[in-house]
Amino acid sequence: MASREDASRNLDTLPKLLRWNYQKHGARRMAMRVKDRGIWQSYTWKDYYEKVKYFSLGLMKLGLERGDKVSILGENKPEWYWAELASHCAGAVVVGIFTDCIPSEVKYYLEHSDSKFVVAHDQEQVDKLLEIKDHLPLLKKIIYWDPKGLWHYRAPLLTSFEEVLKLGEVQEKENPRLFEQKIDEGQSSDIGVICYTSGTTGLPKGAMLSQRWLVDGVRAWASMDDWSEKGYQYLSFIPPAWSTEQGLGIGGSLVADVSVNFPEEPETVQENLREIGPQILFYGARLWENVNRMVQARMIDSTAIRRLLYRACLPLGYRMADIFGAGKTPSWFDRILYILAYQTIFRALKDKLGLSNARCVYSAGAAVSPEIIRFFQALGVQIKLFYGSTELGVVSVPRGKEIRPETSGPIVPWAEVKLSGDGEILVKSQFMYSGYYKDPEATTRKLKDGWYATGDFGHIDEKGHLIVIDRMEDLKALAGGKKFSPQYTEVRLRFSPYIKDVLVVGGEDREFVTALVNIDLENVGRYAESKRIPYTTFTDLSQKPEIVELIRKEL
Repeated sequence: MASREDASRNLDTLPKLLRWNYQKHGARRMAMRVKDRGIWQSYTWKDYYEKVKYFSLGLMKLGLERGDKVSILGENKPEWYWAELASHCAGAVVVGIFTDCIPSEVKYYLEHSDSKFVVAHDQEQVDKLLEIKDHLPLLKKIIYWDPKGLWHYRAPLLTSFEEVLKLGEVQEKENPRLFEQKIDEGQSSDIGVICYTSGTTGLPKGAMLSQRWLVDGVRAWASMDDWSEKGYQYLSFIPPAWSTEQGLGIGGSLVADVSVNFPEEPETVQENLREIGPQILFYGARLWENVNRMVQARMIDSTAIRRLLYRACLPLGYRMADIFGAGKTPSWFDRILYILAYQTIFRALKDKLGLSNARCVYSAGAAVSPEIIRFFQALGVQIKLFYGSTELGVVSVPRGKEIRPETSGPIVPWAEVKLSGDGEILVKSQFMYSGYYKDPEATTRKLKDGWYATGDFGHIDEKGHLIVIDRMEDLKALAGGKKFSPQYTEVRLRFSPYIKDVLVVGGEDREFVTALVNIDLENVGRYAESKRIPYTTFTDLSQKPEIVELIRKEL
């Protein structure tokens, strides 16, 4: 019998995959769940399909047409997924907006993308939209899914998620075949999502991602890393406005049969993570740094016997990490020692962090200190620091147990990488973006003879692993012309539990670099108390000679 993956290869859009999952699983299998008021609320594939169907038909009843833009502004909740898939089913393009955007930024995204509909989370996001609505002549409707605080709002543009679902039920009675026809009309070349860049070199640009990027690109990744058809769990808390969540969460759930879980609040992610114990997990670089700092701080505060066991076991974990990183096979003696260390310390620690079941653990978007990756390897957590971008998808990712802390792994089979004369990483990929929305000149500037210029500086080592150092524009020159990467040093110094942040500076008038260090008040404060060092304020603590010496040793 053909496998699920083989059968799904003829399904070239997310809506077709949604229908296929519904037909396969129906009400027998959970597609997603969300924690609401302390209780997990589950939705089957039947629920998922019907919510999408009625919301899509409701949008069409309100005037949504193929090619229109629908912006979504809210936190990770099932409603975001439903609204996005409903828009895709109608042939519309989704524009994700980050929840922390101020009204002027929201106005730019809506105006630049020509959005006609906005699906918003709650009163906070609705207030932003009502503040700028008079500057958006194309805007037809603002649809909110959390009614708290909005009961007395009377703006003509406003309507609720539930009201749109009811409109969809009416639309289905009037035209029972419309929804299926719209799904069948979809093609892999259709633009599904516009993800806006950070805008570090000017106004944000909208990268257009096709259904092929969302389906075939994610399918290739899931197959290579072996999380297709495993029934894995995933906790969704990365903003869906970012392409990584489009791949792991929205695309992954449909392509690879991954069940998606949504935290109750952003503040409860760590608690919900431990409850779920997901097999697929993505943390950004800063989050891994925070978790590492938390572990080290708690060990400092722990009992003497626990500190002793931790300090005895950690070198055994590091030894095993180094053996696997070098591609070697550990001896039986090393295995036995590691098993003892794992059962004594690491197993309980992984459980506390919600990493007990983690199989595919990722990080990207910024450099992670090799020391942090090595630390989690010692605990038995293999962080895969992959390299990619919105425009290119995944370009390189560590495979198997050959995870070396300083690299982003080998190049994936569907991409090619070469370096320019000055070390810039150039990429060709089968799953490239479809250009920048309303900015063909910027698209052309990024392509050099068919190679996408990433703007990143790096090199490929003797084993074919890609090592990304920094952004080309962020490399700085010292006196004499020698260049250095501030990020390269900063991420390594943040490994210390006593250093919260650091800024490395230098210039052509200097022979050396300087580090401006921001101490971690909580951890350094604990150190000061344990050493009976009196202090009053953060400033006072940072200038104590004993603290200066502590940081000097860390550096």
